[in-house]
Amino acid sequence: MAEVITMPRLSDTMTEGKVAKWHKKVGDKVKEGDILAEIETDKAVQDFESEIEGTLLYIGVEEGNAAAVDSVLAIIGNEGEDISGLTERTTSASSSSEEKKSEEESKTENKETSVEQISADIPEGVEIITMPRLSDTMTEGKVAKWHKNVGDPVKEGDLLAEIETDKAVQDFESEFDGVLLKQGVEEGGASPVDSVLAIIGPAGTDVSNLGSKKQAVPSSEKPTEQKAEKKVEEKSISTANSSSDRVAISPLAKKMAQDKGVDINSVKGSGENGRIVKKDIENYQPSSVASSASPAAPVALSFVQGEDTETQNSQVRNVIAKRLSESKFSAPHYYLMVEINMDKAIEARKEINSLPDTKISFNDMIIKATAIALRKHPQVNSSWAGDKIIHRGNINVGVAVAIPDGLVVPVLKNTDQMSYTQISASVKDMASRAKNKGLKANEMEGSTFSISNLGMFGIETFTSIINQPNSAILSVGAIIEKPIVKEGQIVVGNIMKLSLACDHRVVDGATGAQFLQTLKMYLENPLTLLL
Repeated sequence: MAEVITMPRLSDTMTEGKVAKWHKKVGDKVKEGDILAEIETDKAVQDFESEIEGTLLYIGVEEGNAAAVDSVLAIIGNEGEDISGLTERTTSASSSSEEKKSEEESKTENKETSVEQISADIPEGVEIITMPRLSDTMTEGKVAKWHKNVGDPVKEGDLLAEIETDKAVQDFESEFDGVLLKQGVEEGGASPVDSVLAIIGPAGTDVSNLGSKKQAVPSSEKPTEQKAEKKVEEKSISTANSSSDRVAISPLAKKMAQDKGVDINSVKGSGENGRIVKKDIENYQPSSVASSASPAAPVALSFVQGEDTETQNSQVRNVIAKRLSESKFSAPHYYLMVEINMDKAIEARKEINSLPDTKISFNDMIIKATAIALRKHPQVNSSWAGDKIIHRGNINVGVAVAIPDGLVVPVLKNTDQMSYTQISASVKDMASRAKNKGLKANEMEGSTFSISNLGMFGIETFTSIINQPNSAILSVGAIIEKPIVKEGQIVVGNIMKLSLACDHRVVDGATGAQFLQTLKMYLENPLTLLL
């Protein structure tokens, strides 16, 4: 008797799977344990094996296409068996699966209300704002801060709230005019993507029957004095922070800034009333950013003798914990260490920094040398993906930056093509914005290799956990003066230790060692980077 094979749930966050490749075609014999297909999830590509024997009679998802978890993937049965009844039911079965999924999602701990549940009751002119999906892996969002309160007027383009995703905190602007009638999620609270975030409409509209009632505090019930007092207070705050909260910028300039990774808060506008226009972005020099690229100071915690305290994890902290655990326990790590004589690098840096308007750090030099070394050793610039290794066409170096919530890794795209000054300016700019939660999600995606530097804290050597899907990460220690043997004499040298963590599935020991030898050569002879 034929059996329906459904799209499996291969990870805890997987909602749909993509068939990267079919290993069987209709009419092929299938044995238990045979690989049916390669399924691409939100995290990796995995082999999917058959648990039954028979003949592949039907393929429900074409190669290269995606389908929801529990939808029909294939049908296996006896050769020549009539499965017309099963194929006719696949559409209805898929619909039932989606309905079941919707029911399960609605039964969340906070019992958020979906748009579908209340759409029939929406008064004229009222708009339901849902929790946006701000990254490809985002399943829920946390409201880090509301910029509008219930009863406040809202215009299109106004900043409604700051939404914390699994990667960053991003501004969320309103697409409608009206009055904020309800907040569906409390400040500091989280809710799934597509659940009700806010309701906007004409002033005085009754929306008490829409959305989650636990948030509903009708504006008419608020004391008038308290409401006025709050608005005055917010107005003063808004005025004081106008440079960072709301920036006057043309749509074209805004898009250019996003594409270039420019922090618009640090750009001085030359247009009317200080509005930022196209030429301001074109002429922007990131080197003017004064912030250092060193890690941020940890969150200050109060200490009371004999009393335990708790700190609620942020969304970023939870995701970091999850991904590092997955990396550590899924990728077979091994470590290689080498000492670098930085004497010539110190001299080269002094000469470079003697040039007008130029100031680079040792970290900038290490990033540049690493990117060029990756050109020579492309295997280190690769990723593990189930039964294959992906060799990355671009060299995008991620630079670990500590923030109060944990650690983020902004990415320098095409690092091997960047100059020292470009690397320096970009690292300073992104590190500054990372600490202020100003990075965009796409600025932390696409790394092919990562670097973590704790040298500024005096740490001589340490090892790091690989930032998947990278296959390696470089840990950089402090430059320490110590006795070394040079030309048969004991002299004082400046030594820096590097540690390379490798995924043994991708990078063999000899490959990792050869990469470190090349990197050592570049750092000990900086002029070779110019050849």
